[in-house]
Amino acid sequence: MARSTNTQFAVAVHVLTYLAGVTDGHPVSSEELSSSANVNAVYVRRVLGPLREAGLVRSRPGVRGGWELAGDPAGIPLAQVWSLLQGTDPVFGLHGPDPACATGRQVQKSLTTLDRAVADSVTATLRRFTVRDVLTGTLETRPSASES
Repeated sequence: MARSTNTQFAVAVHVLTYLAGVTDGHPVSSEELSSSANVNAVYVRRVLGPLREAGLVRSRPGVRGGWELAGDPAGIPLAQVWSLLQGTDPVFGLHGPDPACATGRQVQKSLTTLDRAVADSVTATLRRFTVRDVLTGTLETRPSASES
């Protein structure tokens, strides 16, 4: 079974959770974050860029510099992280069919509609959880809207 190769959301949640767990207030280097997430430090910095622009993290330059969470982890919904990194990109790996093929045009139209529905569902689910929930492991205990 194929799986998504876009790991930006997962890495972002990982590093945000790591930063949320730092209790002594020291900034965390990209290298330390990359080691924890088991990805390249350049990739971590690429993921952190949009989070910094959104005000979720801040960086301190210098030898003792690094990254810090900019606010309360309970105030960072996972849907916001998803939106910052996924944006309006398709969730599915949509292809470009032959425009002259009637079947291809219909399949593409249908898949695009399904993709939007899936994206909306992902966003709705992620709205229920925050970085704090990941840090404390309370994701499983939060009921969905249909269960409440």
